[in-house]
Amino acid sequence: MQTCNIANRMFAWDDLRYVLAVARTGNLNAAARTLGVNHSTMFRRLNAIEGELGSKLFERLPDGYVPTDSGERLIETAERIETETLALDRELTGRDTRLSGELRVTASETLAFRALTAEIARFRQMHPGILVALNVDNRVLDLSRREADVALRATRPREGDLFGRRLTDIRWGLYAAPSYLASHPAPKKLSDLEHHAFIGWTENAQSTKAGTWLARHVPPTSIAFRGSGFLNHHVAAKAGLGIAVLPRYLGDPDRELTRLRLEPENLTTELWLITHRSLKDTARVRTFMEAVGDGLRRKLAALEL
Repeated sequence: MQTCNIANRMFAWDDLRYVLAVARTGNLNAAARTLGVNHSTMFRRLNAIEGELGSKLFERLPDGYVPTDSGERLIETAERIETETLALDRELTGRDTRLSGELRVTASETLAFRALTAEIARFRQMHPGILVALNVDNRVLDLSRREADVALRATRPREGDLFGRRLTDIRWGLYAAPSYLASHPAPKKLSDLEHHAFIGWTENAQSTKAGTWLARHVPPTSIAFRGSGFLNHHVAAKAGLGIAVLPRYLGDPDRELTRLRLEPENLTTELWLITHRSLKDTARVRTFMEAVGDGLRRKLAALEL
């Protein structure tokens, strides 16, 4: 039997990235997407690493890849190296005083669609040396792992290593198409909601504050359509499928929707612009947070009627 020579081998960081991706996702397809490679490349690299070690790192089970004892040892080492590498990267980036280079930003689809992209265009006119890479993603990306440099979030940062700037409160409303309201009198009180059709969430989106409000006040039998994102809800409401709970900056400017007089009580969210503390004094990060933060606050206020 071949023995594992993990302790005697110097690993390239690129190899360790492949091992970590498989460990964190549990399957090759998801790991490949994480690293931006195809499935066959992922398969070959993992087999090559195991071949060099003379030991299996993962058990290939029907429900995913599970680390072996050797795999666990290598994963622990890889995570320590990743932590140190990212800390050094943040420290060096934090000393950067140039208004140039790439800035990775993440935001939800509704903010990117309605407000953020226009503010990025204005920012680029002022600072053409800064390339903004926008990742439109409703997930909360890990800033400590440099999945993004700056994030727009609907919640106050609670991690001690993050620095945030509160921009504004986001107000919400109930919206429906005139075609829907023509045959369904607008609800006047919460108890009327059970007699209406609503745009609901898919199961993996129930954790949103709007999804929680909807689950509390609208019975499952009133859900006529389910979607995973607010843009999807927005379009579904315009098609007359039912009433949607939408941020007012998205619903108010659309003349094909009517905001109901009945307002969703206790449904206000905060909007924060967040970065890692080690990056907050980097020139391009600081300038982006000041200029785009101010622009977003003005734009979102103007979009709400």
